[in-house]
Amino acid sequence: MSTAPFISVIIPHYRDLRALDLCLEALGRQTYPAADFEIIVADNNSPEGEAAVAAVIAGRARLTVVHEKGAGPARNGGVVLAQGEILAFTDSDCVPEPEWLVEGLAALSTCDFIGGRVTVLVANVLKMSGAEAFERVFAFDFETYITKKGFTGAGNLFCARRVFDQVGGFRVGLSEDLEWSRRATAKGFRLGYAPGAVVGHPARRNWEELWGKWRRVNAETYGLYRERRGGDLKWLIRSFALPLSALFHAPKVLVSDQLLTGEQRVAAIQTLFKLRFWRFGHALDLLRKKMGR
Repeated sequence: MSTAPFISVIIPHYRDLRALDLCLEALGRQTYPAADFEIIVADNNSPEGEAAVAAVIAGRARLTVVHEKGAGPARNGGVVLAQGEILAFTDSDCVPEPEWLVEGLAALSTCDFIGGRVTVLVANVLKMSGAEAFERVFAFDFETYITKKGFTGAGNLFCARRVFDQVGGFRVGLSEDLEWSRRATAKGFRLGYAPGAVVGHPARRNWEELWGKWRRVNAETYGLYRERRGGDLKWLIRSFALPLSALFHAPKVLVSDQLLTGEQRVAAIQTLFKLRFWRFGHALDLLRKKMGR
């Protein structure tokens, strides 16, 4: 009999069947023994219907449907069914590398919960849009999140089931992985970075996809600020710093090894400034709407 810990891989999903298929295909190539992990797809009531999701899963995972909207509630619904002593969270649009489970589990020997590395995937590294070039430089910097900001994203998160039970589930309407990480560290659990536990995530391909991402992130981050004392004032100060921050971050584009041409660097810098000014306006709009109630 195997003595390896049993792992439950939990994947929240909403109406992205093609990406889910790729994610499950990648999980089928894991070097961790197949008998020692299960996969749970927590579908967030996709409009395609349960039968369509089940057809894509095709026996590769267990399926549960979670009607409460949000990736956090979906993850929580997956945990309810989980049988593993270790929980491994990823997202349906992520592509775990073959050593993901092995490396993630190994990292838990020194920490209570860990986040791995996320690489940004593009269809053609020679022909990147401004959005893709920007994300290649700035998106999913889990090492900085973990080592400097004290949280990990839930798209690449490992913890023991006992840790999750003590911390509690993910919340909704705010940056649920940031908030969960803070609750975990407040309880004394140690966070670590596992660079060998790698998943790939597709870059946003155009301005509309990038705008959609940051509209959600802005709103969720503001939700966290609202829970702090003096949160609105701190949010206002942070908002006014956004345009200026583009100046400080532009040099990162110039030296990044994720871009190959000067044209890509120009496109990334243009997107950086456009996005920071848009986030500034959107942040003030969120504050205005909340204060106007």
